[in-house]
Parts: sequence; structure tokens; C-alpha cells
Amino acid sequence: MTSAAVPAGAEDPDLALTESMGEPPEHTLEPVRLIRRSGVVLRVGRVLLSAGCGSYRVRAAMSQVGTALGLDSVEAQVSVTEIVATSHQGPIFRTEVTQARTIGVNSERIALLEQFTRELTPGTEVEYIDSFLDEIERRPLRHGELTAGLFSGLACAAFAFLNNGGPIECAIVFVAAMLGQLVRRGLIHRGYNQFAVTLLAGTVAATAYLAVAGGLYELSLINSVHESGYVSAVLFLVPGFPLITGAMDLSRMDFTAGISRLAYAMMLLICAAVSVWIVSALFGLTPMPAQPPALDPATKLLLRLLASLLGVFGFAVLFNSPWRMAGIAALIGAIANVARLELLDAGMIAQGAAGVGGLIVGVLANIVAPRMRLPRLTLCVPAVVIMVPGASVYRAIYYLNAGDTIQALSYGVQAAFVVLALAIGLMMARIVTDSGWRRGADGVA
Repeated sequence: MTSAAVPAGAEDPDLALTESMGEPPEHTLEPVRLIRRSGVVLRVGRVLLSAGCGSYRVRAAMSQVGTALGLDSVEAQVSVTEIVATSHQGPIFRTEVTQARTIGVNSERIALLEQFTRELTPGTEVEYIDSFLDEIERRPLRHGELTAGLFSGLACAAFAFLNNGGPIECAIVFVAAMLGQLVRRGLIHRGYNQFAVTLLAGTVAATAYLAVAGGLYELSLINSVHESGYVSAVLFLVPGFPLITGAMDLSRMDFTAGISRLAYAMMLLICAAVSVWIVSALFGLTPMPAQPPALDPATKLLLRLLASLLGVFGFAVLFNSPWRMAGIAALIGAIANVARLELLDAGMIAQGAAGVGGLIVGVLANIVAPRMRLPRLTLCVPAVVIMVPGASVYRAIYYLNAGDTIQALSYGVQAAFVVLALAIGLMMARIVTDSGWRRGADGVA
């Protein structure tokens, strides 16, 4: 008995249909190549995510890498710590999940990766991208612990002046914030829980300020301990990157990334606020705003400009920005923050002035960043952080624990509206200057 010949593909109807449509059958494709390409695309996204990049930029970079490697498309869903990505090549696809084990901010890494992904061309090999990522991940932080601590103290001392502190109070804040940052960075790099470290670093900074200021007060070297000064000493803990990138993600209707980032930022703010409340309760202090020093308008304007410049520069260094990037961010932030403060003095409400400040930052960053070949995000966030009302958040927690719900709501709602106004200002600036954002397409940070 002889068997009839079986037509090619008859044993697999899907295979026969694929061949009839002119597409290569799945068994002729090489899934190993797709696996390698998909893996390196996901790795690029993970490295950017761990550096503090916004979800829209992470997706854009992954898409650029996928195009350079010959993939048809890359679709990704990004949260604050996880990426779920699907890479398509012909009729086959691969879905993978990765997690960023650490959350931090590294402006230099963001800048290097953005430039690298933009310059990729079709035909790029996986090995080339992998070797670059190896180099990036081995690169040590540009600024050491002591340098980061010094500039953290500088930024908080500038905050103290803007919060109506005097020269002695600013000097004490400088020392206290530097100690707090040294504690935070040392413990974070040893793998300790980030929320616990934030609580401890805030407690160290606030206690150091009050211990020194209290000692000077007892020696009659100062007239008061400047009770709002210890709030300035912990403002290096303000999570500027997740606050701003989370709000920007929400503005693009990316709710998964936006909500998770804002939840992470609120957890850090609450930990820092609780540390201030604990210290203030132990010392019996109330974090009320201090009276502004008596200065003539010209001197006040000049000192505000200098304090804003130093504050933004200090935060940019804290975010591991190169010196050139930090200087540009400082100039942008100084212009915007002085404009905001002048509008407040003129009687504008806090959220209105913050919206104008965010708009100025966004417009200037969107003009300067492409010309200087720098990521917009690394210029916007340090410039905006100095406008984030960290003191209002801390006071809201203090009054909430004290049972004064009216005061707690007053400070809390004001802080929320100011952050929202900053994000709206940045978003409006981006919409005006970037056609991709006007159309809702994924732009670059």
C-alpha cells in the first residue's frame, strides 16, 4: 500500500496561509536574533528608568534602538520601577518584563544615553549597544560623596535665604544639610531601604541644625533659632525628578507611569516631613514662616538672583549633572525663580506665580537644550525644584499630627496646587515649542 503525497504546508494551515501571503513562514525565522535584540532594547529602557528618566523618553529611546536593530516596532508600558515591552519582527513577537532595582537620578547618564540613541543608524549590531551600556553602567558618579554633600548644603543654604533666613542661619543650614546628604548617600549606596534612609537623613539634618542654632542662642550669639530654618535644612530630600516627571507623564495621559511616580514622590515627601515633625516635637518648635529681612529692593533682587543661581546649581550637582549642564540649568532657574518671587511680591497668588515660573523654565530649556545638545529634562528639573514648596508640605504634616486640620489642609492644598501649576507651566511650554507634544506623539525629554 502506498501513501499519497502530502502537499507542502497541508499539515499546517497557518503555515500554508503565511506562505500564500508572501510572508516567510515562522519556522524559517531566527527567534534567537529577536531574543537578543529584544533583550538589549529592554536593557536600554531599564538603564534610563533607573537614572530617573520619564516614561515618554524611555519609550522613545527603546523605539529608536529597536529601529536601529531592524525591529518593526517596540511597544512598552513603563511604571516607576518596571517595563513591559513587546518587540515585533515580521509575524513573530517577543514580550519581556524587567525591573529597575534602584531608583535614583543621574543626569549625566540620561544625557549620554539620549545622545547615543539619537545617533544610532539602521544596521547597528547588538554587541555595539551592549558594550556601550556596559561602559555606562561601569562609569562612576561624576561627583563624589563630599562634593555632593557640599553642594547639597549650598542648595539648602540658598533655600534658607529665600525662606527669609539670615547669614548665620544660612551657614548652619549649609552644615546640617551637608551632614544629612552624606548620611543619605552613604546608606543608599549600601542598599538600605530608601524610605527609611530618607527618614533618617531628614532627622539628622534637622537635629544638627537645631543643635547648633540652639547652642548659639544659649550663648547669646543669635537672637533666635529661626524656627523655619530647620525646614530648609531638609529640602535636599525634595524628590524633584519623580514629582515633575510624574506630572508630565499624567499630562500625556500615561496614568500607569504618572500615578506610580507621584505615589513614590509622595512617600519620600511624607518620610521627610515626618522626620521634621519628630524633631520639632522633641524641641517644642512650630515651623512657621519667618519674617523677611529688611532690605532695599535692589539688594533684595540681587541676593535673590544669587541665591536662586546657587540653589539650582547645587541641586543640579546633586543630580550628578556635569558642570556645564549644571551652570545652564542654574541660569535658567535663577531667571525663572526671581520672576516668580517678584510676582509674589506684586500680589499674585502662589500657584499663578509658580505657573509663570514653570512656563519660563520650560520655554528657556526648550530653546537652549537642542542647541546645547542636552536633554530638556536635565535642565528643567533642577530649575524647577527650587520652586517646589517643600516647606509647605512639611508644615502640612506637622499640623496634621498636631490635630489642626484647617492649617494642615491650607498648607497641603497650597503645596499641591503649586506643584500642579509648575507642571502645567512646563507642559504649556513644551506644547508651544514642540509639535510632537501638540499632536500627542512621544517626544524626547
